[in-house]
Amino acid sequence: MLSITIQGLLWALVIIIALLSFDKKTYKTLLNTPARQTGVLACALVFAVLWRIKAGILTGLDLHILGVTAATLILGWRLTILSSLLATALLAPFGQIELELLPVQLFIGAFIPILLSYLGFIISYQYLPRHFFVYIFVCAFITAGFIACIKIGLGALFYLAIGQYNWQELADNYVYLSAIIWFPEAMLNGMAITIMITYRPHWVKTFYDKDYLDS
Repeated sequence: MLSITIQGLLWALVIIIALLSFDKKTYKTLLNTPARQTGVLACALVFAVLWRIKAGILTGLDLHILGVTAATLILGWRLTILSSLLATALLAPFGQIELELLPVQLFIGAFIPILLSYLGFIISYQYLPRHFFVYIFVCAFITAGFIACIKIGLGALFYLAIGQYNWQELADNYVYLSAIIWFPEAMLNGMAITIMITYRPHWVKTFYDKDYLDS
């Protein structure tokens, strides 16, 4: 069980990141662009479905597909944060996320993976060849699989740090599952981005035709 202090600290981090994600220009564009609104709501619904289909042995250490890497590439990190908040708001009232674990789910299960997904895109854009297949394989496939493992590692370290589980319990019932989940995560995100940039490239915020197709 999380202490009030830990919950308060996590909620503070969640609120700070949510506030930092707010950008007047981004939200003004969102309000004036029905297609972008549809994208945000669609990603929120996809998140809700993916996060609802979960498995786990220990409380708080659920295993499920994140799907945030593809969403971040499509919407950008600011609107993906919004979609994750909407998805959580959909799941919480139906008891799919315990209220006590809400800040953990948002911070470790959503916000950090979203920010790391965008960081992966920035690094790829700056330091790797700007090529169609680099975008799919590195920004979507590899990044998604890597982040799935990071999310599991951070979750394990968090519960180890607060003393809720010992390392043996975490290793036996959670950490080793990263070897199972990384490929489905990578494949789902990679396929989603491949389909999007093949049929609707103008819907993908981080995909620039001149850079990735004309190179």
